[in-house]
Amino acid sequence: MKYDNLKITRDGGVALVTIDRPEKLNALNDATIAELGRCFSELGADAAVRAVVVTGSGEKAFVAGADIGELAARSGAELAELSEKGQSLMWKIEHLGKPVIAAVNGFALGGGCELALACTFRYAAHGARMGLPEVTLGLIPGYGGTQRLPRLIGRGRALELILTGGMVTAEQALELGLVEKVLPQDDLIPKAMEAAEQIAAKSQVTVRLALKAVNEGLGMSLDDVTRLESALFAVAGGTGDAAEGCRAFLEKRDPEFKDS
Repeated sequence: MKYDNLKITRDGGVALVTIDRPEKLNALNDATIAELGRCFSELGADAAVRAVVVTGSGEKAFVAGADIGELAARSGAELAELSEKGQSLMWKIEHLGKPVIAAVNGFALGGGCELALACTFRYAAHGARMGLPEVTLGLIPGYGGTQRLPRLIGRGRALELILTGGMVTAEQALELGLVEKVLPQDDLIPKAMEAAEQIAAKSQVTVRLALKAVNEGLGMSLDDVTRLESALFAVAGGTGDAAEGCRAFLEKRDPEFKDS
């Protein structure tokens, strides 16, 4: 499928999605949100794609936010529709059934920060900046940021960022637990691709079940989620890949998973 605002490349089982609007600091306008939705639907349905890395074009911005020109021209009802579209995209990424790694190469603000939050985990380059500055525009985050950020870093720290509209450096984001690694710019994509390749080498049945356990479990009580984990553990244990993994361990060799 052809895209105007994205570049898609593949290396084995890993797809690299680059948001390519450098003249607008990769801002998420309507067209880009729609293209990302189609892109992730395609990647999610493609069995050959086992993991995804998403980044922005250039070194200035991952995604600098929403397209402010589009926001300013919208009514309240139109903003509600835009929010629903953005939330739908973030939900699709979060529940893709495959890991999506954010490689934050510059500014990740507003919708860009929300895009990173929807990913499975995040690596950032030195010099990256992250934040939800919507209050400075008289708005609030609308693509899931008010919910995912406190779940990730805690209520108080999330509210401090949301209510002040401030930004954090990559190093501060690491301290907060907002990103998992901070890397030199030149190492960012290689390290993100390396992590994606490591996951792609695993049983994809196992990967899907682990993602399901974590994503669904976050909304459950501990009592309910431990039952969910036990059920999914049993499903995983009944697969051929589990048998192969155990055999390979005992025979001191690498497993040959069949994703079944």
